[in-house]
Amino acid sequence: MSQQATTDTAVGSETESASHWSFLRRHMREYGILIALVVIMAFFQIATDGILMKPINLTNLVLQNSYIVIMALGMLLVIVSGHIDLSVGSVLGFVGALAAVMIVQWDMNFLVASIICLAVGGLIGAAQGYWVAYWKIPSFIVTLAGMLVFKGLTLWLLAGQSVGPFPGGFQLLASGFLPDVIDVRGFHLVSFVLGAGVAAFILGLALKHRFSTRGSGHSDEPFSFFMAKNVLIAVAILYLTWLLSSFRGFPNVLIVMAVLIAAYSFVTSRTTIGRRIYAIGGNEKAAKLSGINTERLTFLTFANMGMLAALAGLVFAARLNTATPKAGLAFELDVIAAVFIGGASMAGGVGTIVGAVIGAFIMGVMNNGMSILGIGIDYQQVIKGLVLLLAVIFDVVNRSRAS
Repeated sequence: MSQQATTDTAVGSETESASHWSFLRRHMREYGILIALVVIMAFFQIATDGILMKPINLTNLVLQNSYIVIMALGMLLVIVSGHIDLSVGSVLGFVGALAAVMIVQWDMNFLVASIICLAVGGLIGAAQGYWVAYWKIPSFIVTLAGMLVFKGLTLWLLAGQSVGPFPGGFQLLASGFLPDVIDVRGFHLVSFVLGAGVAAFILGLALKHRFSTRGSGHSDEPFSFFMAKNVLIAVAILYLTWLLSSFRGFPNVLIVMAVLIAAYSFVTSRTTIGRRIYAIGGNEKAAKLSGINTERLTFLTFANMGMLAALAGLVFAARLNTATPKAGLAFELDVIAAVFIGGASMAGGVGTIVGAVIGAFIMGVMNNGMSILGIGIDYQQVIKGLVLLLAVIFDVVNRSRAS
């Protein structure tokens, strides 16, 4: 090989490395949270002597964090649009109490009661969104008032007492598992096939999107990064599917979460409404001047948040098999923390559904791992607060570098 060819190869390698480093710096937010989740799970897996990744503990982890994940999907849209909702924990508790009164005390069919509860949650979100969107009252004030109002209404509705238990059909929402039509002793084959199909679908969709964006010249992600990220995700899904399938298979609530995550990911990344919500968070005045009905979209994001909080309330009540006056206490803090840890910007306009879900599971793994290690609730709160602060500092530093 000639000296010129050797020099060209070295220059090309340096250019490629610089390109990779430049891309990584621009997308540190997206890759950082994925790496953080892997590192945190690996740490607690070692620290707990393998308890964290045992199938029964993974199932509990999914069940314990299902309502946080569900609410994080709606909270992401609220925060991306430049607002916040402090009332979600109280709305969760109120809807759970309403469901208990209708199902247990009034003997109403649980399906009818659930539909009514979802409608009530949507109306609550719409009422709060009306004042934020059309009267320009800060969302912090409106939803803080909502938090206090629905805490009080929950106490009034339950008369200060717990109400339960629920019928078995209603409990299946949170405690049921996907039925297995193929009898394989000790292994849930339907769940594994479903999980493998999801992994293959995600990988195929990513490849299709990669080729379409590369063809139009819009993708600058190095192929090595692209493959490493997507193969890691596919392998992780397959591994977790294998573990869950070796226990009781997929919980029903996991199927609900997966459908919601897919739907909201599609809305935020592939629809006009999703792009407009991001535009509002980026610059509301510019979005309004470009013809976007900013008031209506803000109103809809809060209505959507209320409905998801109601769904989370039904899941939480079904899991506890009772409605309690203290249900939802401080849940809004975990939901907001999950969204910020997942990469959303406090300035609005930035964040992804997948990031919010990863943030929720980072919080869940930390809670679960610290509980297994016997760390007191006092230290757990301190550690979670510091993690949230680091996430916000990371966001501020990233934005200052970009500007």
